Amino acid sequence: MPLAFRAESVNRAPHGPITTGWGDNWMRAAVCHEFGKPLVIEDAILADPGPGQVRVAIKAAAICHSDIHFADGAWGGDLPAVYGHEAAGVVAEVGDGAGGFAVGDRVAVTLVNSCGLCPCCRRGFHADCERPDYPGSPLRRADGGPLLAAMKTGAFAEEAVVHHSQLCKVEDDIPFEIAALTACGGITGFGAAVNTARVRAGEDVAVIGCGGVGLNAVQGASVAGARRLIGIDLSPDRLDAARRFGATHAVNGGDRDAVRQVSEITDGRGVDHALVTVGVAQAIEQGLKMLAPAGAVVVVGMPKLGETAGFEPMKTAYFSHRILGSHMGQCDIREEIPRLCSLYRRGRIMMDEMVTGRFPFERINDAIAATRRGEGIRNLVLIGDAA
Repeated sequence: MPLAFRAESVNRAPHGPITTGWGDNWMRAAVCHEFGKPLVIEDAILADPGPGQVRVAIKAAAICHSDIHFADGAWGGDLPAVYGHEAAGVVAEVGDGAGGFAVGDRVAVTLVNSCGLCPCCRRGFHADCERPDYPGSPLRRADGGPLLAAMKTGAFAEEAVVHHSQLCKVEDDIPFEIAALTACGGITGFGAAVNTARVRAGEDVAVIGCGGVGLNAVQGASVAGARRLIGIDLSPDRLDAARRFGATHAVNGGDRDAVRQVSEITDGRGVDHALVTVGVAQAIEQGLKMLAPAGAVVVVGMPKLGETAGFEPMKTAYFSHRILGSHMGQCDIREEIPRLCSLYRRGRIMMDEMVTGRFPFERINDAIAATRRGEGIRNLVLIGDAA
């Protein structure tokens, strides 16, 4: 395990009075004080929910590579910060006008904060809302100092206060673990296939990157009726997983002839859609080389800031190729999460099989380290009585 991600001891602070004017909501959070260093579990102060906001007791939070990128400083951001955006829990308190939620509701917690009325929201791009309702971080450090709830969420904590648009109710028969997986990896991967790419029955699809998001993209393309569905990854274990989750073929993306293999699988035509779920510029370039005429590359994974990918504009124009971005699966969470839960309930998609590591909150750095090493599909941190 890298030295920087060994588990840290818990820092406790006295629960004395504060002078910030906030409520007396004390809880523990995993705080990033320095990029690339371990998170530190310490006491924090959580504001009461304001208008349109909901306080949620977090029960399960998944480790997403986006959290790791932020914690490494790859995408910038302010510190100290609490990451975590793929979670589930129980509503503990409801602010005025908070979208019909009630104390005791089981919910999936996402980073999608949307007004529902701006041009992007009206066109279905809720994750790209132009007027999100975010008055500022609801967190403070134990001494009253600033503490960022990253991605407007801050779910690596015992509780979080978020805008009601970031929540979706789930039925009691959906485990917290599964609800958490729908909140980012599920909607992002599945939505990339069915909403952004709009895969149709009989089309050929390649999914480059078969981690948690990629396997959900495989499942989305399979549910949509893809004919030849090619999982591409560098890991033999993940290629095996792609087959279990619905891929008809598997190709090692590190092979020199990977593009040729895809061409042979598709009888020389190429794929109608290449869904790139890893944040690697070379993978985007590889996907472009795999396209059939009128095909599209869907960019799901996000490389580091400043990284660029190259393409030949003449070929893009001549073959009517398209390059599409897909932020959080281009979905309305109030529709997509219930759809995923319904498909899971009916055995149409696999979710339990994605959970390959469960860690108590105190071992969150171990969960991060396992994800860093590529161990398993999705590692989860269980909090409170869910542990």
